[in-house]
Amino acid sequence: MGLHGGNWHSFLQYDEEQDQPEVSTNLLRRIAAHARPYWKGVAIILVAIVTTSILGLIPPLLIRDIIDHALPDKDFLRLNLLAIGMILIPLISGFLGVVQRYASAKIGEGIIFDLRCALYSHMQRMSLRFFTNTQVGELMSRLNNDVIGAQRAITGTVITLISNTVSLVAILVVMITLEWRLTLIGIAILPLFVFPAKRVGSVLRGIARDGLEANARMNAMMNETLNISGALLSKIFGRYSTNQERFIHRAGAVRDIGVRQAVIGRWFFLALSLVGAIGTALVFWIGGYFVLQGVFTIGTIVAFSAYLRELYGPLIAMTNARVDFVTSMVSFERVFEVIDLPVEITDRPDAIELIDVEGCVRFDEVSFSYLEANSAPIGLGEVRRFSRHATSVPVSVRKQKENEDEVDQGEDEAQEKIRWAIEDVSFEVLPGEVAALVGPSGAGKTTITYLLPRLYDPTKGSISIDGHDLRDVRIDSLSEH
Repeated sequence: MGLHGGNWHSFLQYDEEQDQPEVSTNLLRRIAAHARPYWKGVAIILVAIVTTSILGLIPPLLIRDIIDHALPDKDFLRLNLLAIGMILIPLISGFLGVVQRYASAKIGEGIIFDLRCALYSHMQRMSLRFFTNTQVGELMSRLNNDVIGAQRAITGTVITLISNTVSLVAILVVMITLEWRLTLIGIAILPLFVFPAKRVGSVLRGIARDGLEANARMNAMMNETLNISGALLSKIFGRYSTNQERFIHRAGAVRDIGVRQAVIGRWFFLALSLVGAIGTALVFWIGGYFVLQGVFTIGTIVAFSAYLRELYGPLIAMTNARVDFVTSMVSFERVFEVIDLPVEITDRPDAIELIDVEGCVRFDEVSFSYLEANSAPIGLGEVRRFSRHATSVPVSVRKQKENEDEVDQGEDEAQEKIRWAIEDVSFEVLPGEVAALVGPSGAGKTTITYLLPRLYDPTKGSISIDGHDLRDVRIDSLSEH
């Protein structure tokens, strides 16, 4: 399978409608809510970041002092102290970096633990209808790939953004204090960093979602064909070649997306490096002229060039981090999409506990359809992007709500389209009686056994136990009996 597109520019094509780069405040607010319990660790990280940034400003000043004073004056004591300072500062910064990494890892792992447990808990509460319309591989992809993607955002990208923002502000302040004219030259090209970041961020956001979805489809096929049932069907019906072609197609899509993402990232890095090189060359060119004119010392231009490199470093890192941040938000979107799926079978607010159950079961004109004409099954295929809507209601649910406004139109026609698994079934089993469900395949025997423990609710009619409608009984109480 070949790669999509004929040249490098094709890697930068994206769909304006499908690949919107916005990160909604609603999404950020939900992520912040998960981080709130870890505020103490966040405070430790902020203190470590600020301290490390301040310490990082000192070495260029030490170098300037060595060049302008210690060496010309042959001041050995001063030279020794400055050299010791240049050793101690990296040691202290390194120790603070370890503390910061420990705190960020603990916070990130804690948030992901909470998120993974919330996702698993919600999946456990979903109805059987959800699982019959969702492939296992898709669920595993949400629990593993998407959660890991969200973890990278917390433990790496966010910390990088904060750290480099603090460093950027501190470096600019020192540069202006050191030599404001060279500072103006250095920051004049900063806008050139913005355009590549904005463009690439838009493209990579769409590619990231495509990659996660392609991985989910590949995982779903592996789960479908590599279990016992799948292997048995493949061998009985001779599906080896068909399955192989399907897998090659899906794995090839994952490969192509990965290559496309890598190429875009490399072009992006090349553009940023070129801009940084131009800025450094301008500073040395104009700064050298000022040195020759005796406006300032060699030590000043050397120190300033060091600050300039440190300015462009955080700026490039921030630009990359912005792209990574926007891309990683896709993982959070996909996790929240599942958490926001409505639970079909729930307890009513006034649900009761079953006490002293006698066991009288009654079906009263019960009809049930696995898929009604005016609704669609709720599965992962029906969820939509979190950030592009004010709410995360699945498409099927929103369509169902729209249909409720038109329920009076064509109601008889809709009823005719419903394919009933059972229709108008009524019977009663008294305490102590043994009942047998007998009938041909497709008569509804399994459906009745699904309705009794409330794996589904009847479409019409009611089911009761000891006179209590099953929908008025707590689900856990029903399961106990």
